[in-house]
Amino acid sequence: MTQPSPLASAILFHIGPVGITRPVVTTWAIMAAMTFGAWILTRQFTRHGDRGQTVIELLVTGIIEQIAAVLGLDPRPFLPLIGTLFLFLVAANLSGLVPGVEAPTSKIETPAALALIVFFSVHYFGIRSQGLFGYLAGFAKPKLIMLPLNVVSEVTRTFSLMVRLFGNVMSGEFVIGLVVALAGLFVPVPLMALEILIGLVQAYIFTVLATVFIGAAIGGERG
Repeated sequence: MTQPSPLASAILFHIGPVGITRPVVTTWAIMAAMTFGAWILTRQFTRHGDRGQTVIELLVTGIIEQIAAVLGLDPRPFLPLIGTLFLFLVAANLSGLVPGVEAPTSKIETPAALALIVFFSVHYFGIRSQGLFGYLAGFAKPKLIMLPLNVVSEVTRTFSLMVRLFGNVMSGEFVIGLVVALAGLFVPVPLMALEILIGLVQAYIFTVLATVFIGAAIGGERG
């Protein structure tokens, strides 16, 4: 009997010839919930807000300060991308703790899509900062012989982003599922606490690396 691949995702339905998998549906649900939640939480913001508004402001301020610390630049142009990426990753990584839900980041297509977003964003910010020819010239630094290595580096670091996120989230879900099957429902509670920590750490690492890559593109540095 053929065993299903751990990389395969169940197709729930089709839109024309395109199969829509479970991680895609979960991703849509997370995006919808985050959009609705953001609207609910921010629609009554005032100059002197309540505790909920204070928590949100502290979170946004923390993200802004982290971006500024990494880039050494005005963080506001990068906040929509980096902030949204971090919050989505937190929600996606932790969604696997909900009974019956698989974290979309535990399937290869979601980390791949996020890594591609980072890949294209890096080039967008690099070109916007240095101009097209100035940015492309950066691939030949410090010497022209480095051009092929710098091009390969752009691809491999994007691939490493994808694999790191996928591997850590997938392995956490696999271990908890295995312990539940062998030991019962309540034994894995400490492991679930560890998975929360891992999910938060992986979201932080992914977004910090994305910020570092953007900073390198803006500064014309490769590696």
